[in-house]
Formats: sequence, structure tokens, C-alpha cells
Amino acid sequence: MSFFQEENDEYEDVSTVMVRNSHLDLMDQDILYHLALGSGSHDLRAMFGDVKFVCMGGTPKRMEQFAYRLMEEISYKIPTGTTLQDISRYSYRYSMYKVGPVLCISHGMGMPSVGILLHETIKLMFHAKVVDPVFFRIGTSGGIGLEGGTVIISDEAVDGTLQPHLELQILGKTVKRSSVLDKKLQWELKSLAEPDDPYPTVIGKTVCTSDFYEGQGRMDGAFCDFTEEERMEYLEKLKFNGVRNIEMESLAFAALTHHAGIKAAVVCVTLLDRLKGDQIHYPKEVLDEWQQRPQKLVCRYIKKYLSKRGLILNNHCGSVNVKSPRRFKLVQQESESYD
Repeated sequence: MSFFQEENDEYEDVSTVMVRNSHLDLMDQDILYHLALGSGSHDLRAMFGDVKFVCMGGTPKRMEQFAYRLMEEISYKIPTGTTLQDISRYSYRYSMYKVGPVLCISHGMGMPSVGILLHETIKLMFHAKVVDPVFFRIGTSGGIGLEGGTVIISDEAVDGTLQPHLELQILGKTVKRSSVLDKKLQWELKSLAEPDDPYPTVIGKTVCTSDFYEGQGRMDGAFCDFTEEERMEYLEKLKFNGVRNIEMESLAFAALTHHAGIKAAVVCVTLLDRLKGDQIHYPKEVLDEWQQRPQKLVCRYIKKYLSKRGLILNNHCGSVNVKSPRRFKLVQQESESYD
């Protein structure tokens, strides 16, 4: 099968996404609380059955901007008199925009937040009978021996001890799930870096931590019980072991997508070289431009895929297909009250 080629052009009756939970079959409807959607209240197949790509990033504003950027990149037009909508606006937690076969979703900060979103997005793909979706995390990170503005495609997500798995405490027991990212996808993305890009694009290992300050060896938090020498020893160890950046979501993102049988990639930009300090001193306009760099790369991938396939986009940009008004109201109420 050649680059960007699909095996089957038609929608399938069964999703290829693996939801490993037989209890869902016993539920009257599956309410996706944090997305303000439900399998009984919404026609999820009609709304999301054509999804091919799911792009996740930290903030609602960033993902809204990415959605508008994507519309320009793939020349996607929405019907006159309509506008791009936040499909999950009633949840007040995550934002979700749909541009043709692409979902753009904010995942918040850290592994717990991205983990909740992935559980519900994976179930959404399952209920919508989506076939072979590709997930991207697009974000920012601290570089290890790389200057700010460098784009890094993660070849592996590891924890702070360099272990390639996510540890979960389930019913009082520790469960490990491998954090695997798709190798072929990494090199396809790397091949789309252009020679005249004014910044390098590299493939490397990513450390994911559960904390922004002490967990990442920062000395500018409210607490710090290690020395500058200990900090540098740790960061140099990371560099020696092939780590190129540090962030807080890739481990959960890689582990959960892999567990669901979903092809996924993590593409981040560095905001500074952590070997040279902890704080970011670049102007806002510089940081804003840097944050667009991983978006550009993912847009190139999506655009090339659509162009190779000659895929005809539908004009669904976030309108809500309600099949049960009563259940729709229930989902709104549940999502607004669920903490």
C-alpha cells in the first residue's frame, strides 16, 4: 500500500477503533459528559462518521485557530449563513471543532485531562463507526539541547525514569500500558518538512511528566529540593538517552491511542532549551509564530492525504444532529453539572 493510500473507500458498519469495555453494551445510552454528546441523544454516525483525523492541542483558543487555519489550507468552505461551531460548548471543559473529516479538540493541561478526553473521543469514534482514524497531539514543550522554535516529532513517549509505559492505579493495583507511537507516520511527517523552513524538524524521544515544575527539573517553582548540579546531571542524562523534549501529555496520549488500536503521532515545538534555563523570555509574537509550526506540519500531512485521495468533503462544520430532543436536553444538563 503506497503513501497515503487507503484500503477501502467506503464507510464500514463497524469501527476499527477498539473499545475494550463490554459493559457499554448494557447501557441505555453512553453519555460523553465532558464532550456534551451522547449515543442516544445525538446521531453520532451522521455527525462524525466521516472523521479521518483527530487533532488535539492544549487550549480552546489554539484549537479554534487551528480549525480556521485548516479551513484555509484545504480550501474548505462552509455554507453561506453558517459559522464554525464549538460542538462541545455545553460541556464548558473542552472545545471541539469539525472541519470536514478533521476534528480539532482542546485537551487541557496534563495527563489526567488528556486521558479523560481520550476515553470519550475513542468512544465517540467507536459509536460513529469511524474507520482507521489518525490522531495527532499538537503542542509545545521544553527542548533538551535544542533551541526554541524547533519542531520535534516524538518517536517514543517515556516517563521521567525513561520507561515507555503509562502506569495507572486501577482498583488499587498498578497497571502498565505501553506508550507506542506509529513509526511510519513519524517518517511520513518528517518527509513533509520543507528545505526552506526557517527551523529544523527532528525526530526524537519525548519525556512526559505529571508536573510542570519539580517533575521537569525546574528550579523556579514554589518548591525545589535539588541543586543546580543535580538538575543538570538529570537533563544531561536525558539528552544522552536520546530525549529531545519534555512535556506533560504524550505518555497518556500514546498509551491510550495504542490501546485502542489507533495510529497516532505527537508533534511539538520547543519554547526554550532546558539545558540553558527554566523561564521563557521570548516576545509573545515570536512564541505565537513558533506554536504554528507543528500545526503547519500536520496541515501538510492532512492536505497531502486529501489531495492524494481526491476525497470529497461534506459541509459538516459542527451542526448538531439531534435524534432525541429529550435525551439531548438530558445530556446538556448532565454535562453542565458533571464535575
